[in-house]
Amino acid sequence: MNYADKAMETHKKLRGKITVNTKDSLDSLEKLSTYYTPGVGAVSDYIAKHPEQTRNYTWTNNSVAVVSDGSAVLGLGNIGPRAALPVMEGKAMIFKQFAGIDAIPIVLDVHTADEIVEAVKAIAPSFGGINLEDIAAPICFEVEKRLKKELNIPVMHDDQHGTAIVVLAGLINATKVAGKSLEDSRIVCLGVGAAGTAILKLLFKYANPKELIAVDSKGILSSNRDDLNPEKYELFKFTNKGDIHGTIEDALVGADIFIGVSKPDVITKDMIKTMSKDPIIFAMANPNPEIQPKDAIEAGALIMATGRSDFPNQVNNALVFPGIFRGALDNDVEHITDEHKIKAAEALASLVEHPTKDLIIPSVLDSRVASVVAKTII
Repeated sequence: MNYADKAMETHKKLRGKITVNTKDSLDSLEKLSTYYTPGVGAVSDYIAKHPEQTRNYTWTNNSVAVVSDGSAVLGLGNIGPRAALPVMEGKAMIFKQFAGIDAIPIVLDVHTADEIVEAVKAIAPSFGGINLEDIAAPICFEVEKRLKKELNIPVMHDDQHGTAIVVLAGLINATKVAGKSLEDSRIVCLGVGAAGTAILKLLFKYANPKELIAVDSKGILSSNRDDLNPEKYELFKFTNKGDIHGTIEDALVGADIFIGVSKPDVITKDMIKTMSKDPIIFAMANPNPEIQPKDAIEAGALIMATGRSDFPNQVNNALVFPGIFRGALDNDVEHITDEHKIKAAEALASLVEHPTKDLIIPSVLDSRVASVVAKTII
């Protein structure tokens, strides 16, 4: 199926993918007087005196803002807020379908950290949680850090942490199938933007692997690099313990696991052949992976995962963010911690009782996923 043509047709036909429904009908003057004036005044007066009760009298107990400035949308890059809106609507659909959460897409025509933070803080009283989405690195790190500090509702940049949680869940099962362990593995991550940074940090927190190597477009993060921004320098502090220099080709020699969150078609069969026996490949560039599954398998890869639904082992953020926010909203959790992320990854991995090379992670359509993840956010 040509999904591009299908998407153009259906989006134009529907004129947007979400709508707002009421929980009761305004079919009498009594209801109108209860839900609006004069009755609603009593509710507003009560909340003014007891702001901590807001979630018990408004939709904030079940609402999330999906916020983007359109600066890093899918594999399309900085396409702006209006072009980001269809993606944010899609996220809102996923929230509703899989977790019953009312999510509202909010696209911001501002792009500095200060502007984004101030805009989100200004709208925060209307929501029970903030899902940051498709905001480019390195601004996304500052935005999330500041909002988590300044707001008392859960804030999560899904491109970072949703991706990291699903990758960890997949690797927990992939290493079982391959007879490897994360602790003893040489792991190479190509791409150190939002997703790559979060993946590396979560893997370090979870397993402190024997070798964890970060690679960007200019090569391995190492001591001979004088161009590392603060975020990359922080990564270098706990990666590349042997301080090796060079390119992605150098990094992959003897590696057990490759994680790609970079660009299509940058890994070759010859590179895969230099890795250890039965390597694990997570090639997650969109829309096309760093190497095609067929080529990776032919070169010796035991397990291949991508971000696509038309290949086995789809690494998809939709496995995580609905359940994360469902648990946070239900349990009045103000901050999503590393411990939450690890427990969510372990719970997600546990849904695959008998992992195989073609089944290391549940399907996005598995009805158990959101509730199992939600139970870990307490």
